[in-house]
Amino acid sequence: MAGNGLMSTAARCAPHGGAARQDAPHQIVYLIVENIVGWPGRAGRKIQVARTDIETVIAHLFAGRFQDPVRILALDPLGHWSKDLSRELAEEIQTRCDIDAMAVPEHIQDFVRSHSAAPVAVAC
Repeated sequence: MAGNGLMSTAARCAPHGGAARQDAPHQIVYLIVENIVGWPGRAGRKIQVARTDIETVIAHLFAGRFQDPVRILALDPLGHWSKDLSRELAEEIQTRCDIDAMAVPEHIQDFVRSHSAAPVAVAC
């Protein structure tokens, strides 16, 4: 995405099989947009995963495969729909961290904070 400092990373649910067939199952593509502004000397990278699902996307976020994600989208080219999953995934990450009594990993804290539905409580 030229000039805006954002890099998209696509992860496909199923291997690309060429032209879409009418009877082919829908392939959901997860697009992870990373902010690469402010990282001098660092080149953007594109990771394609042959098969994935939403659990794999979450695992990759926890594992640090994406250093500064800003948005996560789901696209279904055959079903002609797309959806911004950022809020749902941010809430899911926060919930998992709360259940495990652990802090949200530093590399995804900004993502979770910026997409959380509830404001973060501040201790007085």
